[in-house]
Amino acid sequence: MLKVESAVVRYGQITALHGVSFEVGQGEIVTLLGANGAGKTTTLRMLSGLHTPASGVISFEGRDITKIPAHQFANMGISHVPEGRRIFSVMSVEENLDMGAFGRKDKYDDDMERVYTMFPILKERRKQMGGNLSGGEQQMLAIGRALMSRPRLLLLDEPSMGLAPMIIDQIFRIIGEIRDSGTTVLVVEQNAAQALRLADRGYVMENGRIAFTDQASALLDDPRVRAVYLGEGID
Repeated sequence: MLKVESAVVRYGQITALHGVSFEVGQGEIVTLLGANGAGKTTTLRMLSGLHTPASGVISFEGRDITKIPAHQFANMGISHVPEGRRIFSVMSVEENLDMGAFGRKDKYDDDMERVYTMFPILKERRKQMGGNLSGGEQQMLAIGRALMSRPRLLLLDEPSMGLAPMIIDQIFRIIGEIRDSGTTVLVVEQNAAQALRLADRGYVMENGRIAFTDQASALLDDPRVRAVYLGEGID
């Protein structure tokens, strides 16, 4: 579904991505792991058109999207849930979800109801301002808003950041349900153990490069991953 070939991204004189290549297959959950500054968020921003590669090729469903402007990505079937959620704090839950469907010409009541079924607390809070929600509720809203465009590929940047363990479990369960409903998922996640238990495959990034890759189950047992990202005593 998604193929990145030798992508280079620069911020002025600083190179953030050094020839990054990877693939995401239809129906997969793929995770990008790495320390802060490894290039994970830059990669997702590149995949949603917010950074244009200096060189390299990005293909989505066989189409070259390397130079496509960011505002066209949602209509192509790619939605991005950024780090920090970035909901509209002075809009209600319902208005935030409406914004996720911006640009659609069809009715989307069924999609709204699907989000409310997935996250029942959002239905209870639908008239409440986004800025008054808890951190977990804001993350649910950010994911729900992204789903309103009916993406075929969902990009998630640190969905568990700052959340209580019980809410993290709920978020990851929902991510699995999203994949099971037919949406492919690429997730950047600080909680490496949780991400690898959910994902099909993983890529480990170091200093703007893909250091190694494997099936998620193999990465969970890889001594390099366990030492750096999982710590000692991970079951």
